Amino acid sequence: MESVVPQVVFEIFGLPITNTVVSTWVMMIFIIISSVLIRKYKPNLGEMIVELINNIVSSVMPDGTQSSKFLTVLGTLAIFLIFANIFSIVPRMVSPTANINTTIGLAVIVFFSVHVYGIIEKGFWGYFKDLATPVFILPLEIVSQFSRTVSLAIRLFGNILSTDLIVAIVFILIPFIVPLPLAALGMLTGVLQAYIFLVLSSLYIASGIEVQEMEKERRNLKQELKQSS
Repeated sequence: MESVVPQVVFEIFGLPITNTVVSTWVMMIFIIISSVLIRKYKPNLGEMIVELINNIVSSVMPDGTQSSKFLTVLGTLAIFLIFANIFSIVPRMVSPTANINTTIGLAVIVFFSVHVYGIIEKGFWGYFKDLATPVFILPLEIVSQFSRTVSLAIRLFGNILSTDLIVAIVFILIPFIVPLPLAALGMLTGVLQAYIFLVLSSLYIASGIEVQEMEKERRNLKQELKQSS
């Protein structure tokens, strides 16, 4: 259980700081330093990373959508997740996403991003009108919004935690050559889970901004039918 439950490392003004929090701080410092160095010495590499994330996001967005508008949130999530999912390969560090609190926090960010971007695209009343059209599906829509947020958090947490535990157990049993391929598999799994989280987040945001376009098409088709009749 000690490897599953976050361990308290120290306290700040009575607030317990766990090993996942320490790993997150170290990882964020590493990301910030890497970003500064890439921007200064390898700007082309930075452009390639941004373009890659933008291509992934645009592939699941509605046609004609300017996907770059969402990179502030989705790009940050993608970069954070890639490092967070594989950070356990660093000695004495753990994967921040092996803590359910971290994955819940990330899922909540996606939850609010869906509604914020939807309101920006359609306006406050227009967005909530789409959610409640027809009105009897509103309860189902609310349940769907919360259930997919929980699913997003638990899926990421379960996959990362299980991978880290398998690698740790095998390393204890056979602490030489065998864990190396498993560590590589863990890194691959971490990158894959970051990709899945990014795609699902993009799909959820797309669903929040696409309803209005579908409604416009439906109204235009209805108007054309009336005119033709």
